[in-house]
Amino acid sequence: MDKTLTRPAVVSRVSDLIGHTPLFELCRTETGSRLLLKLEQFNPTGTAKIRMARQMVLDAEERGLLPPGGRIVESTSGNTGLGLAVIAAERGYTFTAVVDHHACADKLRGMKALGAELLYVAEEGDEELATAAREEFAEKLAAEDDTAFFTEQHNNPANAVGYHAVAHELDAALEGRIDVLVGAVGTGGGLCGTGRELRKTVPDVRIVGVEPKGSIAFGGPAHDYYQSGTGTPEGATIGLLVDFDLIDEGVKVGDVEAFATARVVARRTGLLIGGSAGGVVHEALTRMSALPPGTTMVALVNDGGEKYMDTVFDDDWMTARSLIDPAVEREVDELLTKLREN
Repeated sequence: MDKTLTRPAVVSRVSDLIGHTPLFELCRTETGSRLLLKLEQFNPTGTAKIRMARQMVLDAEERGLLPPGGRIVESTSGNTGLGLAVIAAERGYTFTAVVDHHACADKLRGMKALGAELLYVAEEGDEELATAAREEFAEKLAAEDDTAFFTEQHNNPANAVGYHAVAHELDAALEGRIDVLVGAVGTGGGLCGTGRELRKTVPDVRIVGVEPKGSIAFGGPAHDYYQSGTGTPEGATIGLLVDFDLIDEGVKVGDVEAFATARVVARRTGLLIGGSAGGVVHEALTRMSALPPGTTMVALVNDGGEKYMDTVFDDDWMTARSLIDPAVEREVDELLTKLREN
């Protein structure tokens, strides 16, 4: 077996635990098609994004852009920041995360616990997603400090390179038998980095990108949304890593459907997935009945649900924002129950 696809029995750095995440069969059809979830919450920090956080720092070091003991700066809604905080701690850097209050509180607390400096671009109580303001401020901070490097995740090619290992893991585990890859589109690094590398060995794999309704990568109309760490809000620039030529189909899933799916999956399987992962799984579930017999579809689950106890899995928070629809939860429940009975 390729040694890069196995983990050492004993490691000395948290980042050595990155990768080798499991595949979970969520359901299958009567015709033998199956939906597999790539559970990236089994990475350190509970998210896929530590993969690209490490790669962006390694790339900066190799290019001489980050001096020893220097400062990493990034605009983040949480998961990228958690990854960068780990890598900074391991490699002797300081890390400044430019954030807003749209991020889940547990992600912000986690970054601080790992030694990150948090700088807010919004007032307390303002839950608006402020991607453009964050990135502008992060760029300014880095420009004013000779020891700082702005990792700029939305436009950094190393972001996508960090996900090449996901393609290698999928190819090895499924021996090339993967027909559809479904994933969230935020920076574009995760889905496009994985998809481009996977196409080298599985050239016919169909790639489906999912963004929240209200995001603008696949067109309008633009409006606010609550899915965290994904999409491109109004006023933000679509990242250079979003490869529209690579993505066969771009679709949108609303917050209500995404969060209902995360909640139903938790109740029916005991698996906690994040809110935007709920959107990806919802899109995958609705495609199951139309798949040709024997199809293998993989959904990229970028993080777990443990960070969303105060939001997606909190009835009061959901109700206050009109995000609970019992009819939608019932539809998802019935669909998943039917598919899991096959």
